Amino acid sequence: MEPKTANLSTCSYGDTKGRIYDYAVLPWGALEPHNYHLPYATDVLLSHALSLEAVEKAADDWNVSGGVFPPVWLGSQNPGQWDLPFCIHARYETQKALLGDVVASLYRQGFRCLFIVNGHGGNSFKNMVRDLAFDYPDFTVVAVSWFTILPHDDYFEEPGEHADEMETSLMMHYHPEHVRMEMAGEGREKPFAARSLKEKVGWMPRNWTKISDDTGVGNPMKSSAEKGKRYAGDLVAKLSLLFTEVAKGDIYI
Repeated sequence: MEPKTANLSTCSYGDTKGRIYDYAVLPWGALEPHNYHLPYATDVLLSHALSLEAVEKAADDWNVSGGVFPPVWLGSQNPGQWDLPFCIHARYETQKALLGDVVASLYRQGFRCLFIVNGHGGNSFKNMVRDLAFDYPDFTVVAVSWFTILPHDDYFEEPGEHADEMETSLMMHYHPEHVRMEMAGEGREKPFAARSLKEKVGWMPRNWTKISDDTGVGNPMKSSAEKGKRYAGDLVAKLSLLFTEVAKGDIYI
């Protein structure tokens, strides 16, 4: 039987019954302001769109089949952000409990491979994945933050961090109906005054209301759907190969 991907946001049991899937994908983002021109769910929408496209490419190119969960919007936030309306901060313990329940359910169903496709810079899954490897030694969990895969300078003129040219271009490509450039702020960042913090000698979370007036970090004004399409195409190629190699067990020599 030819592989068939499962978009679990829209498909039914009638679509999945009797089919064998090699892996599952859990897109993960956050719910937070993204300047004035992008929706709160930007990280969620982009992680989901990239996951779906990569799973479809893996099935078409390498004959492996995966299912994509509806995205998780519970993200870890910085000080200042969690004081803004409707910005939700999820604790580490909350995220770990949710991920643990997903893995436990998949394991019971016979799955042995899960990918977390993260689109939010505040999320970190390494310790969670190590704990799950301890509890489920024959279950593989791979976490990837898609925005770290490719150098932004190769695709964008003024890359930033948040609601910037990169995220805005991707949203123009995947969800242009949700982009309102006429409302966009300039995304100017106010850096730390402490030299040691600017040089990253030490780390602390930034207070978002002190570093940005519009919640953006990075100028979105040079964004375009064409830039987003080119960047997304190369990202999807990387992700689909990752899904394929790990799902087939091509991990160690």
